[in-house]
Amino acid sequence: MTALERTLPRAAYLDPEIFGLERERIFTREWVCVGRAESVAAPGEYVVLEVAGESVLLVRGHDAVLRAFYNVCRHRGCELVLTGADAPAVPESAGSSGTFATGIRCPYHSWTYSLDGSLRSAPFLEEGEGFTRADLPLHSVDVDAWGGFVFVRLATDGQAESLLEQLGEGTRRLERYPWTELRAARRIVYDVAANWKVILENYNECYHCAGVHPELCAIVPAFKHRGGAELDWEVGIPQASGTWTFTKTGTSSRSPFRGLSEDERVRHKSELFYPNLLISASADHVAAFTLWPRGAERTTVACDFLFHEEECAKPAFDPSDAVEFWDIVNRQDWTICEGVQRGTRSRVFETGFYAPMESWSLDIRRYIRSRLGTRV
Repeated sequence: MTALERTLPRAAYLDPEIFGLERERIFTREWVCVGRAESVAAPGEYVVLEVAGESVLLVRGHDAVLRAFYNVCRHRGCELVLTGADAPAVPESAGSSGTFATGIRCPYHSWTYSLDGSLRSAPFLEEGEGFTRADLPLHSVDVDAWGGFVFVRLATDGQAESLLEQLGEGTRRLERYPWTELRAARRIVYDVAANWKVILENYNECYHCAGVHPELCAIVPAFKHRGGAELDWEVGIPQASGTWTFTKTGTSSRSPFRGLSEDERVRHKSELFYPNLLISASADHVAAFTLWPRGAERTTVACDFLFHEEECAKPAFDPSDAVEFWDIVNRQDWTICEGVQRGTRSRVFETGFYAPMESWSLDIRRYIRSRLGTRV
């Protein structure tokens, strides 16, 4: 019998100090997905997001270029957009949170910046010794995009990978989906009382599916066969005869995406892009999850439901069949993840184990240890 591999140790799921290291060595230094480009589609539109404890301003310039800046004025450090102590960490809807009419004006002393981050004006200050506008642009944040998803990177240390290098082979497996033509028709934001790695480990295996997801297994029986030990994620997961998408009936009046392979028209594909983007692709829609770790035992999960723009434009378009089905599955996952989190607090828990059919979760252990070293 094959020996069971151990999970990360107890502290990796509970220790605030380890969570702080993850923020610094992963969520500060790597590309983090912050949503869809369409949320800041028009010039002047912006959204404010919290990334690794930092307030980040994502804005579309008048030149149509998407840029990101720390939400901090160069004068006295005031937030350029006041977030408030109880502001949501991620917008509840997929739309932008506002529009800059002419520029980015600090609410404190009215220093005003152009949408490219350059300082445009500072009241009652003249250029000269000790003050030059060109020397005081906003602190910029790296921004890039893939498939309509926007990623930011707070710090590079001069050794960072490109976005495509970080995303890796998963983009090839999803290359036939019309990513840039998809639009977010609905967003649900969940507050999950679990460590972000517990959620990734759960996503990366289907050993739990038979016991946790009866509705899902009714349309995808392969998820419960031998605990999901024989799933082929390269070609996709076959669905029950006569079904081809993730709804209660396994069908939909929506058309499958054009350009998919024969397998992709009737199979489901999933990808985990470290550190925080999870994609579940059906033939007619995509559920895209972004994870926003808030502490060692709390994670905000934003789930965007993406459909083809042509379907969204139809008068009778209604995404409810997919959204309601996914909401059932999601809540089942969050309930079990929270149960795992509570269990790790027990004095008897030192480490868990990965069964052979959970081998994909071993990659999470490798990923974390490659960043945190001997601490885990």
